[in-house]
Amino acid sequence: MNALFETTRLIIRDWNPETDAEQAFKIYGDPDVMRFINSRVPASVEAQKAAMETTIEKYAILNNGTGSWAVVEKETGQIVGAIILKQLPDNQGNLTQDYEVGWHFRKASWGKGYATEAGRWALEYGFKVLKLPVIYAVVKPENYPSIRVTQRLGMMPMGRTQRYYGAELELFRISGQL
Repeated sequence: MNALFETTRLIIRDWNPETDAEQAFKIYGDPDVMRFINSRVPASVEAQKAAMETTIEKYAILNNGTGSWAVVEKETGQIVGAIILKQLPDNQGNLTQDYEVGWHFRKASWGKGYATEAGRWALEYGFKVLKLPVIYAVVKPENYPSIRVTQRLGMMPMGRTQRYYGAELELFRISGQL
C-alpha cells in the first residue's frame, strides 16, 4: 500500500483488510481502547476484517475524501493506530454536514504523541484538500488524553454537546482560517 502521507515517525496509509485485520484487532479488540469509542469490541480477527471491509466500502460509496486510515510506526512497520476524518453522525446515525477528526491508538502507543502527529495531517488534509471551513472533534468527557490532543492541535473547546452519537460529549472545533 502506498503512503498517503509521512511524518518524521509515521506513515499514514489506506487500510488493507487482508493484511491489516490482525493488527487492527490489537486496537479495536482491546476493551480499554473501546471504552472511549462508541462501538462494540469485535469478537475475533475475522469480525475485525469484516468490519474493516464494511467501513472501506462505506467511505467508497460516500466518495467525498473522508475515511479512516492506518497509522504505521516507521521504525517498526507496525500499525499503531488509525486517524479518521469523517462526517459526524447525529443521534439517529444520519450523517450531518459537520466533519470530525478522530484517532484510535493501541494502548502500547498511548502517550507517544502519535495522535497529535497524525491529527495534524488530518486537519491539513481536511482544510487544504477537502476545503472544509471547520473541523470538529468529539471526546468522551473522561477521555483526558484525547482532550489534551485536541488542545495540542489548537482546537477550541465548545463545551458539552448531545448532538452526535447519541451521547454527551465534549465538543472542540478548529477553523481553516487560523
